[in-house]
This record gives sequence, C-alpha cells and structure tokens, in this order.
Amino acid sequence: MAQSGRFTFDGGAATYVGTAILGFLITVLTLGICYPFALVLRERWRAKHSYIDGYPLVFTGSAIGLFGNWIKWLLLSIITFGIYLFWVGPRITSWKWEHTAFDPTRPPLPLMSGPVAPSLAPGGWSGGPALPGGS
Repeated sequence: MAQSGRFTFDGGAATYVGTAILGFLITVLTLGICYPFALVLRERWRAKHSYIDGYPLVFTGSAIGLFGNWIKWLLLSIITFGIYLFWVGPRITSWKWEHTAFDPTRPPLPLMSGPVAPSLAPGGWSGGPALPGGS
C-alpha cells in the first residue's frame, strides 16, 4: 500500500496506554461526568503526535468548554434511554475538529516525499489548508 507522506503520526505505545488508562480512570471514577477531561487528554495526545504535510497539529479545546454541553447531552441521553447518543457522537466529533489546528509554536517536519499544498507552503500558510476548488 502506497503512503502519501502527507499525514504522519509518531505516537508510541507507552504514552498511548498511559493516556488511555488515565482517561478511563477519570471517566469511570466520576461515573462519566468528567468524560470531557478524558477526551481533552486523549485529543491533546493525538494532536501532539500528528502532522499534516509536515506541520504539527495542536488541540485547543478545553474540558471546561465542553463540560456544559456534556452534562446536557448526558441528561438527554438518560431521559431518552440512550437514543440521544446518536446525536452526541457527531457533535463531539465536530467539537474535536473545531478545536484542532496547526501548531505555530513547533517547526514543521521535513517532508520525505510528495508535494506540499500551496496554502501550507512556508510563507503561504494562512491558518489552514486550502479547500478543494480554491475556496
């Protein structure tokens, strides 16, 4: 299977397992109420080890910022006997992507192969990747 080289991940098993165990304990010991803290912990780890076209990602969300919505979603899920969970998953995914950005404080990785998108080239980066169709 050919790899494009545009997307790179350098996370290791030890830090992944440690992050997963801590997130699991936070969630279980608080009966799910503090799940936003576990989610932010996991997403910061994922973003810290992810690169697009050599540019590092950063997760900018905070557990406090998600906490109010999480309590509302948790209560609605309980009231609807879990049916509302079908809406919670996409909302959490949307929230995660809205709070993922390129990290301007870390230098990009050198690219091994493949073209760099014009909007991500040094000096041409405008805060995010170009959308298909030139928008």
